[in-house]
Amino acid sequence: MQASFKDILDHLPYTEPFLFVDALEVVSEEGVTGTYQFKEDAFFYKGHFKDFPVTPGVILTECMAQIGVVCLGIFLTDSVATNNAMIALSHHEVMYYKAVAPGETVTVTSKKIYFRFNKLKCKVQMRNVSGALVCEGTISGMLQIRSS
Repeated sequence: MQASFKDILDHLPYTEPFLFVDALEVVSEEGVTGTYQFKEDAFFYKGHFKDFPVTPGVILTECMAQIGVVCLGIFLTDSVATNNAMIALSHHEVMYYKAVAPGETVTVTSKKIYFRFNKLKCKVQMRNVSGALVCEGTISGMLQIRSS
């Protein structure tokens, strides 16, 4: 049974205020595309930066990892059906090009590089609403099976 977009979102191991996935547009064996709108009152804008809030790079990376690796990992492992798989970040290398302001919506697209030996590695890009590249890189996660 292939998981629906809603099933994948329901099985993400995150909740507010650390959930950075609003919707999935495409999910396949080769990759995923999804969106997220950064909330204007998010906790991380206070003090980052004084009088000019922008989304921290670590949060942009987390958004790319949640959409581009974790959602894809849930799909590939069919962990919706088994409900016992988790994906933990194992490596990332990201370049940043543009700032993301409070309230801005981004689209994340990932392409699977490989999925073997319980490791998922993806090429991930984030674009703003005008289509400009915000950041890109490679992100890897390790599949872990929870004991019953």
